[in-house]
Amino acid sequence: MKQEFTISLFSENHIGILNQITIILTRRQINIESITASESAVKGVHLLTLVVKTTPDMVRKTARQMEKLVDVLKVFVHTSDEIIYQEIALYKVSTKGLMSGNLIDHIVRTYNARILEVSPEYIVIEKTGHKAEISELLTQLEPHGLLQFVRSGRVAITRQVKELNAYLRELDEAHRQKPEEIEVYNKI
Repeated sequence: MKQEFTISLFSENHIGILNQITIILTRRQINIESITASESAVKGVHLLTLVVKTTPDMVRKTARQMEKLVDVLKVFVHTSDEIIYQEIALYKVSTKGLMSGNLIDHIVRTYNARILEVSPEYIVIEKTGHKAEISELLTQLEPHGLLQFVRSGRVAITRQVKELNAYLRELDEAHRQKPEEIEVYNKI
């Protein structure tokens, strides 16, 4: 049974990594619902956050295959209840459509949105939240002269404390032990 997963992929920032990842997903016929790329808390390491809908078995296989890529440091797979996440949306709406009565104030307060810009022609509204909340506000604004709409990909952090930093420390410790093992081997 298909369900939504968030894949957090930590990698070095090299050209072509996104192409390699999309090839892996395409071969397994997995569509990317959203994607976000950014720096991570670790200097020199970038984070790609992908949202996909697939089976638990398929997402595990896909994550293992992604980890085999040279530039990929670690891949984590999470369900929505294991992460804290948000998306951001911008709505550009006709000023005439929203200025009737108390409508703009009501929409902004009801949906916990904020106004970014007001001009004689349009009003830009920002909303952060989950996809369902963003879609609900979109539905409310459409009859009032929606001019443009854009939604970001998911930005997510895990609820668990141990994540990439602990993994990198373990990797570093393992790397430090290997030179000593080589010295011992060379002495034999």
